[in-house]
Amino acid sequence: MLGIHDFWLFVASGLLLNVTPGPDTAFIVGRGLQFGWRGGAAAALGVSAGCLVHVTAAAVGLSALLMASTLAFAAVKLIGAGYLIWLGISMVLSRATSFASAPEAAAALRPAQVFRQGALTNALNPKVALFFLAFLPQFVEADAPHQALAFLLLGLIFVANGTLYCLALAAFAARAADRLRRSGTVMLWINRGLGALFVALGLRVALLQAR
Repeated sequence: MLGIHDFWLFVASGLLLNVTPGPDTAFIVGRGLQFGWRGGAAAALGVSAGCLVHVTAAAVGLSALLMASTLAFAAVKLIGAGYLIWLGISMVLSRATSFASAPEAAAALRPAQVFRQGALTNALNPKVALFFLAFLPQFVEADAPHQALAFLLLGLIFVANGTLYCLALAAFAARAADRLRRSGTVMLWINRGLGALFVALGLRVALLQAR
């Protein structure tokens, strides 16, 4: 079908890749710890939306352009790194008064904001684009007549499986953190720790070289 081969190997590989800890996992768990199920679910769906951007780009060839063009790669890299560092610093500098009452903070959460953060964090990471460009073609025949559709289908399957896993992860984090989220101090340091992670990730992205 569409030149796709080793489909079940693709599914198994995708599941293993999805459960591998990384920045997206940290973001989802962090928001789940802070804001419960709503925050974790919004983060998970945002990350998935960012993955859809990369899947679509791979399907239409934009990822290939990104890897081939030094200027395009540098532009996306700097934008992504800048966003991650800005987001991380704003979280590190958060004040205790912002988390004085964790239940009220969770109630006032705007899922759209967390969703947007998750989507931008993933979509602006050129390393994810290069991953899809390297991973998807391994399961599509080189002479397939509809490679773009094959890439899109495989990418959607990968994202769907990843979304289910991330939603389960968000539910686990929210359930496990019921007591922690009652403490404004704990929430504050979770937020700062997550911010430091994003600053480090932003610096790593800034140093990323196209392959």
